[in-house]
Amino acid sequence: MPSVQITPLTPADSSALSEIALRAYRDHYLDYWYDRGEWYMKRSFDPAVLSAELADPTALFFLVSLDGEPVGFLKINPDNPLPGTTDAHSFELERIYLIGRVTGQGVGRAALTFTENLGRERGKTVLWLKAMDTSDALQFYNRVGFETCGTVLLDFPQMKEERRGMVILKKVI
Repeated sequence: MPSVQITPLTPADSSALSEIALRAYRDHYLDYWYDRGEWYMKRSFDPAVLSAELADPTALFFLVSLDGEPVGFLKINPDNPLPGTTDAHSFELERIYLIGRVTGQGVGRAALTFTENLGRERGKTVLWLKAMDTSDALQFYNRVGFETCGTVLLDFPQMKEERRGMVILKKVI
């Protein structure tokens, strides 16, 4: 059985995080953009950008590995309440990015279980996230107990209009 490891990342890990973030993003989202995601990837996954994010004490980053090989990452905002609420018992999974070839191998489920356990340890009762409304991941989130509770429309000019929709999902943990 494959072994999933989830380990914390620090600002010193920005280059490694950039590498896995770019691999995972390219596997899933290039067709969302007129420029194949170049603008977004530079804005979001450049090592300098990630170093600043990794230094932010209000965000937690974790490397996800399968049998010792990096296959994705998590960004968790433990004090970010569900939009439209001030509920201190909710928290956000801002990013869960995995490379395409691990789909269906239990890695996403292990990452969510890790996130839920981290939330419970911090006294949280609701996990929320945003997902692209045209994403294959929506079926997965529904299967593991998330429900839609809102929508968001992205306004990036470089993004194809038909790909700008996102849903807000929540799960009681």
